[in-house]
Amino acid sequence: MIQRYNKQVFALLIGAAFLSSCAVTKTYERPSVKTEGVYREQVSADSVTMANMPWQSVFADEKLKVLIQKGLEQNVDLKNAIQNILQAQATLRQSKLAYLPTLSADANVTRSKQSEAGLNFPEGININTLTNTYKLSLSTSWEADIWGKLSSSKRAALAKYLGTDAAKRAVQTQLIADIANNYFSLLALDQQLAITNETLKSRIATVETMKMLKQGAVVNGAAVVQSEANRYAAEVSIPDLKRSIRETENALSILLGEAPARIDRTTLAVQVSPANLAIGIPAQLLQNRPDVQQAEYAFKSAFENTNLARTYFYPSLTLTASGGFSNLELKNFFDHSVFYNLVGGLTQPIFNQGLNKARLTTAQSQQIQALNNFQQSLLVAGQEVSNALYAYQTAEEKQGARAKQIAALVKSVDYTEELLRYSSATNYTDVLTSEQSLLAAQLSGVSDRLQQLQAVVSLYKALGGGWK
Repeated sequence: MIQRYNKQVFALLIGAAFLSSCAVTKTYERPSVKTEGVYREQVSADSVTMANMPWQSVFADEKLKVLIQKGLEQNVDLKNAIQNILQAQATLRQSKLAYLPTLSADANVTRSKQSEAGLNFPEGININTLTNTYKLSLSTSWEADIWGKLSSSKRAALAKYLGTDAAKRAVQTQLIADIANNYFSLLALDQQLAITNETLKSRIATVETMKMLKQGAVVNGAAVVQSEANRYAAEVSIPDLKRSIRETENALSILLGEAPARIDRTTLAVQVSPANLAIGIPAQLLQNRPDVQQAEYAFKSAFENTNLARTYFYPSLTLTASGGFSNLELKNFFDHSVFYNLVGGLTQPIFNQGLNKARLTTAQSQQIQALNNFQQSLLVAGQEVSNALYAYQTAEEKQGARAKQIAALVKSVDYTEELLRYSSATNYTDVLTSEQSLLAAQLSGVSDRLQQLQAVVSLYKALGGGWK
């Protein structure tokens, strides 16, 4: 009997192996997403890209390097991204173990009392209606991966794991960019504060000069009052600059995973931009941009989920077995108490209220969405590269014109002040206009330099640099 049953189980396994050769799942291939033309700029075929440069080579400021390293070690968002990887690893391990059979042990004691009247035995027969049953057993269950259900589930879990790793790298590149951008903003605010303080000193001196000129009847009282108002216009902007500096320091401290504190830093004047801003070819975004990689892994996971949904239309083969010892007497527990059972069965879904169709339709729709998101991530990456490169170019253009503007305004202030002292051909309104224009141009010059530095950071991030 046992031998005949074993033959039946063996035949079932042979049938399962035959069915597994008729796989219903599809093999993943990278979709043909568009990469050509995602850069608006005309690019060469040179594959050299600054994305392959380590961040230590992109940023020359040693104090900025210290801050970036501290952020990589302490930033909370980056720590959470690492925890997401650990969670995905656990899911991946679980999907791999799904190939193995389950095994559980059971030990129990059952005490039961039956009704004599309910047994309906003839009178005079003495039946023990109170029994104790002792049982010790092992049970196992195994599902054969006939249609690739378990394989698709494992590949989906692997894609999710790789996606979390890419997400972690995306967080890292964003963190480096945020730290650098805030650092450069801090240096720019320092420079603007220094310029405003120097302007305030100059305007305080101008007030005294106007008072002396009024005593000499060169100017009237209106000029003195205007010079005082001009002095306070510069002075009133200083608290706002100090507040911006404090807020930027606090924001940078949070990025470093620290309590708000003063940030040790250099000056804007000593910053040096990389000599080569090579962007490579658009296809390199697939390998360099972590968010693009994450989008592809999301598509791959959706692809495998579609495979998984297809397998639910086909029968599943499950083998179960259990065995052990069962006896009514504990002292003779192992005497003639062995029991076992083996069960092998195929389960074919026939009607389950449209669940399988709904599952497949949903999975296919999500796969299309994931493909659209993958393509969109490439388009956004190309947009960011184009924006950053053009921002750098326009900042360079502005700096040349801005330097000439500032030089001309310095001369204008000097000339109008001299004319005011020695000629009636001008008045203090001309001096006032020149001074206000000079301060605005000097502050804008700082903003131009900041735009150039931040454009380098944005370009480096847009190309996928910072994680290698």
